[in-house]
Amino acid sequence: MRAIVVESGRAELRDEPRPVVSPGDVLVKVALAGICGTDLEILKGYGNFRGIIGHEFVGTVVQGPDALLNKRVVSEINCVCGKCDLCASGLSIHCRRRSVIGIVDRPGVFAEFVAVPERNCHLVPASVDDESAVFVEPLAAAYQVTRQIKLEPRLTVTVLGTGRLGLLVAQVLAHQKCKLQAVGRNPRTLELLDRKGIRSALVGDLRQWGDQDVVIDCSGSADGLATAIRMVRPRGTILMKTTVQDFGGVDLTPIVVNEISLIGSRCGPFDLALDALARREIDTAGMITRRMPLAAGVEALEVAGQPDQIKVLLKIGD
Repeated sequence: MRAIVVESGRAELRDEPRPVVSPGDVLVKVALAGICGTDLEILKGYGNFRGIIGHEFVGTVVQGPDALLNKRVVSEINCVCGKCDLCASGLSIHCRRRSVIGIVDRPGVFAEFVAVPERNCHLVPASVDDESAVFVEPLAAAYQVTRQIKLEPRLTVTVLGTGRLGLLVAQVLAHQKCKLQAVGRNPRTLELLDRKGIRSALVGDLRQWGDQDVVIDCSGSADGLATAIRMVRPRGTILMKTTVQDFGGVDLTPIVVNEISLIGSRCGPFDLALDALARREIDTAGMITRRMPLAAGVEALEVAGQPDQIKVLLKIGD
C-alpha cells in the first residue's frame, strides 16, 4: 500500500506492507485524512517519531466484527492497555503503555489502510459526510476545553490563535456561556469568525493586557505561551493546546508571581464532536483550503505549513 513515511526529518511516499491486524484491532480503508499542526511538528522532530504519520481520518472497516464491517468510522488516537493503574482509574487516555496513532509507536493514517483498536472506533452517522467526519478528532479536542474549565457568563475568555484548532475551539465556545474573543495573526481566519458573529481581533491591535480570566493557547507557535502569559489576569487560567518541540526559553516567572493556573489539554470526547457535526453546529467546510491526493502527500505537508492555508485534506481512498 502507499503511505507517507517520516524518517530523519523527511517525508516520503513509499510502498509499505498492509497492516497486520492483531486481536482486538480492525482494518480500515482510509478515505480521507486531515493534516494538523502536530503532523508538521513531527516533521521538525517532535516526539522523535519515525514511520507513517497522520491521525485525523475517516474510513471504512474492511476487516473486523460484523457490527463494524463495511461501516464508516473515525477512531480515537490513544491505543491503551486497559490494565495499568491509570486505565483502571479511568485515565486510560494517559495509559502508561499507550501508543498513539501516527504520533507515538503506532503507524498513522496517511496510508491506504490502517489498523486501529476496535474499542477506539466510532460509527459515523449518515448525516455527516466524509469532509466533516475528518474533523472529528480535532473537534473532540476542542470540546475537551469545556470539560476542563467551568465556563460562566462573567468570564472573559480568549482563544489565542485562529488556525486549524483555534477556529474549532472558538466555534465550540461560542455555544457556551462566556465573554468570548478570538485573537490571531491571519486576517483570513478572523474574517471566518466575524461571519459567524464571533468577536475577533489581530493580536497586534490589542491595547489591553493582563485582563483575561482564561486564555486558551491554540497558536501552534513557540511564542504563544509568552503571549498568553501577558494576556491573562493574576489568578487567571491558561489552557495549553499548543504542542511544539521548543517553547524558546519562555520566562515562567509570571506564572508564579501572578499565581496563574496552567493546564495542559489534549484529546477529547468523540461523541460530542459527532453530535455537533450531525446537528451542523460547527462549520468545517469553510476551513478546507486544499484537497490533494495521497500521491501528492509530501507536497501537501509543505502546503499545509503555508500561512495562507487553514486545513489541507488528503484524499486517500477511491
